[in-house]
Amino acid sequence: MSDEIKRGLKSPLRRKLLAGIAAIPAMSLLPRPTLADVPATSAVNTTGLAVTDNEVTVGILHSVTGTMAISETGSVEAEKLAIEQINAAGGVLGRKIKFIQEDGASDWPTFAEKAKKLLVNDKCAAVMGCWTSASRKAVLPVFEQYNGMLYYPTFYEGLEQSKNVIYTGQEATQQIIAGLDWVNKTKGAKTFYLLGSDYIWPRTSNKIARKHIEGHLKESKVVGEEYFPLGSTQFNSVINKIKLTKPDVIYAIIVGGSNVAFYKQLKAAGIDLSKQTLLTISVTEDEIDGIGGENIAGAYACMKYFQSLDNTNNKTFVPAFKKMWGEKTVIGDVTQAAYLGPWLWKATVEKAGSFDIDKVAAASPGVEFKGAPEGYVRIHENHHLWSKTRVGRAKVDGQYELIYETADLVEPDPFPKGYQ
Repeated sequence: MSDEIKRGLKSPLRRKLLAGIAAIPAMSLLPRPTLADVPATSAVNTTGLAVTDNEVTVGILHSVTGTMAISETGSVEAEKLAIEQINAAGGVLGRKIKFIQEDGASDWPTFAEKAKKLLVNDKCAAVMGCWTSASRKAVLPVFEQYNGMLYYPTFYEGLEQSKNVIYTGQEATQQIIAGLDWVNKTKGAKTFYLLGSDYIWPRTSNKIARKHIEGHLKESKVVGEEYFPLGSTQFNSVINKIKLTKPDVIYAIIVGGSNVAFYKQLKAAGIDLSKQTLLTISVTEDEIDGIGGENIAGAYACMKYFQSLDNTNNKTFVPAFKKMWGEKTVIGDVTQAAYLGPWLWKATVEKAGSFDIDKVAAASPGVEFKGAPEGYVRIHENHHLWSKTRVGRAKVDGQYELIYETADLVEPDPFPKGYQ
């Protein structure tokens, strides 16, 4: 691992990977239940999950080591914050949430192994976890075989739907296609250079992006497309190609610690992102903590959440997050989407009146979270979320400034016609 990636992973935010939870004020959305309101365990747990009269166990499954730790740390922190707040507000069906945390270690077979442990050995009533599509694809057969429920927080390529997953991040129509439409319309972009890490999400996302660019954006074309193994630190060759081809847009889907090297090398090569349009769908604000705001300033990102969003929910969420994890902490899109998971699970369990997985899955469509930091979300019948699409521009201070947002919630469509 290069020294620059090690430095990114050793930032103040990263050093709190396994930190304990400090006491925080509750975000009480519902009145606390009285003893009379607490249903009997035999009535709410008929399938042998880890539910007692006083407690319910869930799993947290993310990478806190390896190249993906720079990306997944925020998810762990957000889920712990949500659990602490839910417990302070009375828990779920009168039961406090206990969590068991496992490390996927940036290794997809390890994710599958840990998922099986959480479901079979620990009998978790739900799991909040994964980041990459590779890790999600690795655990999906496990969740379907053992009938578990996964709350998955990352924006992803779509082309998937499962009874056993609630996708709290955006899919392709809400992010990839919407972002390309925006940059084509507002920047007059016609030529695109596609970059990505070498695994399923970037490759599938760029396949969708290419189809949209060449099939839907008038007189537009892809002038280059390249992929790099996870953890790569050498980008000078492709940067030289970019300088020669001079694309209107660098479309970057590089993930994890590799972004530290990529953006530093872009700047060192003299590529000024205030002049050269770069659109990313992978670098969230908390990851800029490792990259350095000065290295990515000027880049655009298409996501659904930025820390700077000006709404009542976010003005409550951001201070609570910083109180728990440090005033210098920066909150990214996936971090916010991870925060939604425990709250949506709580609302769904209470709608179903049961922790049983089949009942939770059936009750999920229509569940809403009015306290979402992004503003408001609702679960669609396809288990994805209705949410807005937004574009932000990176500033030196490590935050994205909101540039654009849709007027209304965007309906999720994981299987868009013509993109499969």
